[in-house]
Amino acid sequence: MRTNYPIRQLVERALNIKKLTPEIENEINSELTQKGYISDVDYEALELLMTEMDAGRIKLVPSI
Repeated sequence: MRTNYPIRQLVERALNIKKLTPEIENEINSELTQKGYISDVDYEALELLMTEMDAGRIKLVPSI
């Protein structure tokens, strides 16, 4: 069963492991492409992710 806020769940996963992996990033992009819009909850989650990345608490893992 899919949640109403899949992007939020993906952001939570990135926050838990303190990394934005290529897989998580691709899944976020896929969700955005499929939906064509973003809910307020998912938008707030993405804002939090960007804030955490800017602060250096979440690392971007490059593709291999």
